[in-house]
Amino acid sequence: MQARLLLEDGTLFSGKSFGADAEMTGEVVFNTGITGYQEVLSDPSYCGQIVTMTYPLIGNYGITRDDFESIRPFVHGFVVRRHEPVPSNWRAEYSVDQLLKEYGIPGISEIDTRMLTRIIRHHGTMKGILTTSNKSVEELKEMLGDTSIAELRNQVARTSTPQMFASPGAKERIVLVDFGAKSGILRELTSRGCDVIVVPHNVTADEIRRLHPDGIQLSNGPGDPKDVPYAVEMVKELLGEYPIFGICLGHQLFALAAGANTEKLKFGHRGGNHPVKELASGRCFITSQNHGYTVNEESIQGTDLEVTHINNNDKTVEGLKHKKFPAFSVQYHPEAAPGPHDSSYLFDDFLNMIREHKKNEIRKPRQAEMVAAVKGAR
Repeated sequence: MQARLLLEDGTLFSGKSFGADAEMTGEVVFNTGITGYQEVLSDPSYCGQIVTMTYPLIGNYGITRDDFESIRPFVHGFVVRRHEPVPSNWRAEYSVDQLLKEYGIPGISEIDTRMLTRIIRHHGTMKGILTTSNKSVEELKEMLGDTSIAELRNQVARTSTPQMFASPGAKERIVLVDFGAKSGILRELTSRGCDVIVVPHNVTADEIRRLHPDGIQLSNGPGDPKDVPYAVEMVKELLGEYPIFGICLGHQLFALAAGANTEKLKFGHRGGNHPVKELASGRCFITSQNHGYTVNEESIQGTDLEVTHINNNDKTVEGLKHKKFPAFSVQYHPEAAPGPHDSSYLFDDFLNMIREHKKNEIRKPRQAEMVAAVKGAR
């Protein structure tokens, strides 16, 4: 069966269909990962997007239960150069084609993905429609024109958990605010013995306080951080009260809460090979990334934020920390999945921050008592 991908600039790609016999609209983006297509498909941050894989062979090792990053894929379409329908790997349980069919997601193969990537890099991300129908190009253009960017938003509400749930542990209690969290974040916390409570995206500051956390983890998620202003207010209210660690969208929300601003990138960062420099040490980390927005560096001036990491490719902000409060964030994914594990130490830094914060909280009453005793003696 034939499939077609039409971009909003009028460029039309025709190829072979795989996955569902369907028609979906989304923001067309590209990912430079060589492996990890299952994690890409199941990353909630891709909600509302038609994902193009730049690596030419996709599907060769199939799909396995253990590699999902969420309960289901959220992409609106999948674009590859060559799709392998028969996987060859001892872990494979079924194929990419079967996965996409199960969730009604269309795929297209046998198109020039290098040309598509160059178009996106030159013109920036744009809307597209991926279809297996026989509609005319004029009809597809009309449908695409009628689809506003606003219709492709509200992804956080679609990907977040609808209700609170717990992953019990014996150590620090972490409230993980789910804006579309990858499973890797929960795995990293539970592997360190944390008592994790996952809460919905619209949780209030008071609801978090009632859980008596030791720290707050702000997860990744899809879309524009300014589409969730209630989350910014929640972070602003809790900043300084609890240690906070933000990842990806959580990083952007932390920046907005501290008075900085965010902006849309031309074509975003998506892949497992993005170099990030840690300013304090000068060390370069290879990171996994998936985001279309960034923190504006100029807007950080005049705030209590300090830049800790920058992207070595385009010099955008990749990490922040608060100068007064126990809070920091990174734009990339330290839980990887897919990608390198260079930055998993950040979860250890978060837990160390929590322990230091606890010590300081214990010291404060004692110091107050000593001051009162000295004043009384006088």
